[in-house]
Amino acid sequence: MHLVSANAGPEKVAAPSVLESQHGSVRPLAAEDLERVAALFLTKFRRRRRHLLDRAIAETAEYMREIYLDPAGQSGASNALVQINRQGRLGGFLGVLKARYELNGAALNAAIIGPLMADPGTDDGSAGPQLLRAVHQGEFDLHLTDSANRTSLAFARPMKYQLLPVHCLGWTCIFRPAAMAAAALHRKWPGLPRLALDPCARAFDALSKRRFGSPVQLSSSHRVHREPIDAAQFAERLPTLLSDYSLRPNWKDGELPRLLALAAEKRADGPLHFGGTYDETGKMLGCYAFYGQAGDIASLLQIQASGSHWGATLDGLIAAAWDMGCVGITGQTQSRFMPQLFGYKNVFFRYAGGTMVRSRIAEVTEAVRSGDIFIGGLIGDRWTRLSSDDFGR
Repeated sequence: MHLVSANAGPEKVAAPSVLESQHGSVRPLAAEDLERVAALFLTKFRRRRRHLLDRAIAETAEYMREIYLDPAGQSGASNALVQINRQGRLGGFLGVLKARYELNGAALNAAIIGPLMADPGTDDGSAGPQLLRAVHQGEFDLHLTDSANRTSLAFARPMKYQLLPVHCLGWTCIFRPAAMAAAALHRKWPGLPRLALDPCARAFDALSKRRFGSPVQLSSSHRVHREPIDAAQFAERLPTLLSDYSLRPNWKDGELPRLLALAAEKRADGPLHFGGTYDETGKMLGCYAFYGQAGDIASLLQIQASGSHWGATLDGLIAAAWDMGCVGITGQTQSRFMPQLFGYKNVFFRYAGGTMVRSRIAEVTEAVRSGDIFIGGLIGDRWTRLSSDDFGR
């Protein structure tokens, strides 16, 4: 298939509003579905017992309304889908966010696939595949996800999704190991008193300074420096740093500032901070956004650099989290800064979620195969509150 601009070639046809099968029907998410979908989400992904759900359902449903039913600049039916079984009950849900991409000047519609879930009480195993097949029949030129669990991987791989192995990894740089363990325990059990953990953590970390010292590395060039920036500066400069990618997002009409405002609503990892690296003339060489606060684990949202400046930009990120008093930092890997990550001590890697892309357009699949795609962070769903926040508490 030859790639053409959105204004040339055949007109795309949206998916039918309702898709029927012998297992039930799939249709766009509607307002009346929100509470049932929220309850299913909380039981599947937050392990909430049903008698404790009431105070969390309303908050989760309202957040789903914000991102799935009321996205700015989008009209018509929601891109998120629900599966309704033959008895008329909710069988499953697929969270879908729409994004604009471009490839060598041609406009593309992208579906960012988020939570995929089925109700074990009503589903016969067909809801997941049926929801994925339905979104594949829609108006999208490519489908992508950066947070698929192993169950979703099993559904998606036979449907010709391309896996990006490096992006599936998460990295963690440990600053203070005992304090980091204490922070992780406190996240898992918020009621655990910090006074019982912090003194022991401080004592252990004082003894381990020789092994876990400051991770801050000086840039190889004294002409490069870092500065904190705000969301508006980040939104202005990030698109200009993506010119190295052939397949990249195309944010228009205030979409990126709105996306950052939504990302700032996330609570689990602390406030959202922005920074940039600059040369002596004031030109921005790279930028980053991360969540963090003193005594907690920082979480990278996005990092991007131009040309050979990934090392200085990563150095700036690590230094910013250290200076803030964070006990460590974690993030999603990218092939373009893996060599710089290897230069840090006390960095560990783990599987963090499947990153996959699907498209019938040959040029798109080739760009993905060669790693010439900007994906993850703001082009994913890890920025949403659904990825980490504990609703109703």
